[in-house]
Amino acid sequence: MTETGTNPLGGPLDRLTEAGVAIWLDDLSRERLRTGNLAELVTTRRVVGVTTNPTIFANALAKGDAYEAQLTELAGHRADVDEAVFAITTDDVREAADLLRRVY
Repeated sequence: MTETGTNPLGGPLDRLTEAGVAIWLDDLSRERLRTGNLAELVTTRRVVGVTTNPTIFANALAKGDAYEAQLTELAGHRADVDEAVFAITTDDVREAADLLRRVY
């Protein structure tokens, strides 16, 4: 890596990309979105996608307080579990898709 944290031209990630390998993460979370970590990985590590599923979201919800405000709001609107899950996952997936649009 260079001093700026990016990979040098012709580095291993460049070679993988040139070979047609698409680098994806398997752990979407609001914390990753809010801290800018996903954006950084797109820029510096050639990440072009991110996957999610119920287990990944359950793990994200269990760590930290990134979802606390939205959960409080949903509870105030008396959202049931299905509505809450839909709202939370839709918001995170939409934000990730917006962020990944430039590499799509």
